[in-house]
Amino acid sequence: MNTTRTICFGIAALASYAALVYRLGQARRSRRDNAYRTLIVTLLFQCLTFTMGAVAMGDGSFLGVGNLAILVMHVSAVAFCVSAQIILLRWATTDEEAARRTRYWLITGFALNALLVALFFVADGPSRPATDFNTGSGQPLVLTYLLVFIVSQAVPCVTIFRQCGPYARMTDKASLRQALRVLSVAAVILFLYCLARTVNILTAAGGIDIGVWTLAASVFSAAGIVTLSLSLTITSWGASATRLAEWAHSYRSYRALYPLWRDLYESSPDIVLEPPGASVSDLDYRLHRRVIEIRDGWRDLRPYIDRSSNGGGPGTGSPASPGSPGSPGSTEESRQAFAEAAQIRQALHAKRAGTIPDDNKDAADFEDRDTDNFTAEVAWLTKVASAYRRLGRAG
Repeated sequence: MNTTRTICFGIAALASYAALVYRLGQARRSRRDNAYRTLIVTLLFQCLTFTMGAVAMGDGSFLGVGNLAILVMHVSAVAFCVSAQIILLRWATTDEEAARRTRYWLITGFALNALLVALFFVADGPSRPATDFNTGSGQPLVLTYLLVFIVSQAVPCVTIFRQCGPYARMTDKASLRQALRVLSVAAVILFLYCLARTVNILTAAGGIDIGVWTLAASVFSAAGIVTLSLSLTITSWGASATRLAEWAHSYRSYRALYPLWRDLYESSPDIVLEPPGASVSDLDYRLHRRVIEIRDGWRDLRPYIDRSSNGGGPGTGSPASPGSPGSPGSTEESRQAFAEAAQIRQALHAKRAGTIPDDNKDAADFEDRDTDNFTAEVAWLTKVASAYRRLGRAG
């Protein structure tokens, strides 16, 4: 169990230092910002908390004083929670309100830390086994010390969670809204840590052995700190991550459209304005061109689409084949995509054979689609291309 707890402390410490180093890299342009300075202080306390946690797991004393690493860890954890509350105020409230409420949190933090230090020494903390500060070992003063510490962690979790929702709705900055949402998730996970830690303490005091479940507190702590580190840095990298995700989505769509585009291009080479290339350096432009070229290739096939056939026919596969998007269990949109893909495939066969149906779609287009909404059009054509690829494998 100690190995798992040490690993959890290590993960939390690593996430804390990574967030601190990342934010320190922005010191030149942000050092005059009060919110930035408060954030750096918050991350410093976060790093100190989990560094002391790792030290406490490895040695019984720190600077020659028994269990001092545990006390420093708990005191810095209180300071860290107070700082996190203050940074939330800096992010989401006016300067006047933030200053007023900051004073309240600072006074509360100093009082809690003074109480923890007093209880630690009154309970003869330096002389006790380190395990006493994990479970309390039934000692009233140690139990009081631990429960005060847990309350000092749980209350900020509750207040942060309650404030994140309203503050996220108030702000106009998308990156800040995202940071507040992630912060609310971190608050929930860390509150679960507080609950798990309380269960550990109370069950140990009652002589109940819950076995491996005692590790839940360490797991929640590590997961909460990783999430919190993300929330405290996401305002600076969130926009870049969003752009990267959008690029990746566009690239997947671009690749997914290729089989349909390739066959339409082979059938109607004139739809392409410039030679096909593999470069995706200008992906937005190439995706727009691919969509336009698919539309143009489809229009060239209008005379070869048989209105009397619903896309089925020799060599095309059946829209109602088992397991296909056209089967009864699929959605209506999937069935439509499958039917249009089958029509395109049948029309390509007809064009190669030089067969023009008597009842053709010489004036038709993709039915009931808003071509002015490019995002929706890409999503629809991707469905058609996926159905077309499956028909190709079946054929």
